[in-house]
Amino acid sequence: MASDDIAQLADALSRTHVGDGELSYKDLGLKLDNAESVEDLVREMEQYPGLRALRLEGNTVGVDAARAIAKALESKDLLQRCYWSDMFTGRLRSEIPTALRSLGGALMSAGARLTELDLSDNAFGPDGVKGIEQLLKSPSCHTLQELRLNNCGMGIGGGKILAEALIDGHRQSSAHGAPLKLRVFVAGRNRLENEGASALAKAFQLMGSLEEVHMPQNGINHAGVMALASAMRHNPELRVLNFNDNTFTKRGTLAMAQALRHLRNVQVINFGDCLVRSEGAIALAAVLTEGLPILKELNLSFGEITEAAALVVAQAVVDKPDMEKVDLNGNSLGEEGCEALREAMENMDKGGMLASLSDDEGEPDDDDDDASDCSEEDEEDSDNVKENGITRKDDSPTKPQSPAEIMSFLCCPSAERLLQLGEMRTSLQQQVDASDPHKAAEVLLKIASLYSEEPETKSAVLETIDGVLRKLLSGSAFQAYCFLSSLLVMMGLLKGEGKMKKVSLVPGQLLCLEHAIQQDYFSQHHASLLHTFMSKNSRALESCSSASERLSSTLEKKCHGQH
Repeated sequence: MASDDIAQLADALSRTHVGDGELSYKDLGLKLDNAESVEDLVREMEQYPGLRALRLEGNTVGVDAARAIAKALESKDLLQRCYWSDMFTGRLRSEIPTALRSLGGALMSAGARLTELDLSDNAFGPDGVKGIEQLLKSPSCHTLQELRLNNCGMGIGGGKILAEALIDGHRQSSAHGAPLKLRVFVAGRNRLENEGASALAKAFQLMGSLEEVHMPQNGINHAGVMALASAMRHNPELRVLNFNDNTFTKRGTLAMAQALRHLRNVQVINFGDCLVRSEGAIALAAVLTEGLPILKELNLSFGEITEAAALVVAQAVVDKPDMEKVDLNGNSLGEEGCEALREAMENMDKGGMLASLSDDEGEPDDDDDDASDCSEEDEEDSDNVKENGITRKDDSPTKPQSPAEIMSFLCCPSAERLLQLGEMRTSLQQQVDASDPHKAAEVLLKIASLYSEEPETKSAVLETIDGVLRKLLSGSAFQAYCFLSSLLVMMGLLKGEGKMKKVSLVPGQLLCLEHAIQQDYFSQHHASLLHTFMSKNSRALESCSSASERLSSTLEKKCHGQH
């Protein structure tokens, strides 16, 4: 070893923090190629009796140097925390797995019980995951609480290997009566995509102990997001969810919103740059309305959310006592929308929590077609129904067979047929299923289109509308908001995803809504949602101007608690 290298190492070691059970060689920029280059470091490790934490990040360690360090670690049974990020700069990718196997083997030989392992910023790919596979399965990692693998280039293959290692570690540790309880998982920028994310979701669901999950920038779209959402609901202690810069779209966002309904300890949600869009934002607002009691931060930036949906989100956070930050930057509010949002937050005395809106994308063009964004997976048969983020076929035994008269009416609705149904009109309620909000909105608008001032017809229509809406709006806020969201899309007040098309409105449909909002089942929250979209998209109802004005006036009164 050259004399100037020895001098550099000696100087570096003299500045090394040694104490509290920790040896730190952090960010010393050491180039450790062979056993000779780490002699002083190894000697210091060997002479440190109570080593509990070892920091090697910010250096570059070769295979032979790793073997020498590993030899010193074989006697360190008290070691718990390994901070080994950014440790292989300039090394051949083929070297890294060998170095990791040496270090991992030493930990296993020593009988160490790790609580933290950080290997972030090591571009080791799937082979690198193989290099730590045996360590992760071993008793040395059965006590692991924090695993950080950010920016490691794992890819789909590495994600699958990692998932299987965690599952195997959980199985073995459970057999010994102390199951693996990982609390923090970090794996951003790893190109995990849907397959890798779905594999890891199985491990997450099995452990059920996660408190923080950070998986930004992984190329995950709705299929992988739905799998992760299903796993998240089985981790009741979750505090932080960071899926920034993946692609949720409506289906992924609804699945995540559904999962969040089951979680009470979440403090930070980062769905920024995830394309949650307006329908997804409304679903998340519903969850905010009925849950997430200690939420502190909500990031829905760069999600193609329009002004009205952003205002609904703002209204939903007003009652959160711990709320500190709401980020809606980079959406599609437009200049007036940004000002309206700022004003709304100020009026609720929450102006300080709103993040900058400096990167707003402006109002979307009216002729934008979201349907073009949908993948083939999005365009499944419409008889598929989503429950808790899982698709089931509609032929599962959950719905009673409807009488032929009901089916005939829904196929060709008319006032005459509605009156002929008589008491069977109550059976129409069975045709509305809150888990299929599109179909429910369709049925409601079909019935409402028959409204007339002829007393018998009017009575039959309003009675049926009351029964249907009471069922749809009396459940959870999430289901009610999803239904209202679909209704808004069909009325042309909200731009939706997929194949749902708006209907040609007739005044009777708006008059039925005007009647409904005066009833006890139509809450102020529901009225506020409808009023926000009507006031921001009034042009969509120009063909029914008189009925629209009546509806707007009644909504205004309901929102302000007037009867």
